Amino acid sequence: MNGMVIAAPLAWDEACFSVPAVRALVASGLPVTMLCPESQETFWKTLPGLSIIHYSSKAKAKLIAEPLGGFEAAVVWEDGLAAEACARARISRRTGPSGEKALMKLLTDPLPLPAPGPIEHRVRHYLSLPEAMGIDTRVPEFFEPVDLGIPHVPGTVLLAPDSDYGRSHEWPLERWEKVARALIESGKRPTIVAVPNGGGLAAKLLAALGDDARFAELEPLGEALPILAAHEKVIAADGSLPHLASHAGSTCVVLFGPNEPAWKRPLGKRHTILRRHVECSPCFAAKCVMDLRCQNELTLEKVLEAL
Repeated sequence: MNGMVIAAPLAWDEACFSVPAVRALVASGLPVTMLCPESQETFWKTLPGLSIIHYSSKAKAKLIAEPLGGFEAAVVWEDGLAAEACARARISRRTGPSGEKALMKLLTDPLPLPAPGPIEHRVRHYLSLPEAMGIDTRVPEFFEPVDLGIPHVPGTVLLAPDSDYGRSHEWPLERWEKVARALIESGKRPTIVAVPNGGGLAAKLLAALGDDARFAELEPLGEALPILAAHEKVIAADGSLPHLASHAGSTCVVLFGPNEPAWKRPLGKRHTILRRHVECSPCFAAKCVMDLRCQNELTLEKVLEAL
């Protein structure tokens, strides 16, 4: 077996940010195989030209390494089971970002990180590797959503008030209810979705709206792409879901709190980012140690105006 194996980033946002780089590597003509947890298999199958090797989260690195012995090169972006498996398989060239000690021990060709500078979108972290290989990444198609063959249902709106990043990333429930009621008054019947590790706002919002809204529990998230693709608009707390919705082709309105949009907004110019940039942001904290002002000062009027 020849070619390159890529160890997929584990977090959903990071997986989405790596897609343009993966597309660039595939477009270069290299035979590329994605090594990913089984929860991501459906996601990576949306990219043409990729072979997939998936593994169980309970698997040992030694077992994961068994099918990797024939690869010439590996791209490893983070430490973990997949990185250890690539090293155990003795793939002769293992490249990835330098800087993290645990990962550096598993690489043969670490890629120097750029010097600190102005904030860049996280996608640049991944694009720097194919660019270092001389591959042109300035191709618009690398950044486009996938085509799942599922058309948007006109007028459909999906509301995702929960965030798997932590409670500080969630806007107040009473404001979500007012947004939902504004949509209902305009003739829409929104879909309320709950996500794994969210704060439970979706269930409370549905209880307040009753039959005026639909409900879906998106667990596991990796299987939710068809639902996301069918909705024309997605209004969501900053979390994993809007990144997957962007990948599936929806247009998103994302309510940011302690995160930095310039660094981690969903890919694509069609999205709207709403944020109250307060004195202490971005703090990136999952739990606010102050008064949650970044969420409380993001006004209902600003969100309704954006919609």
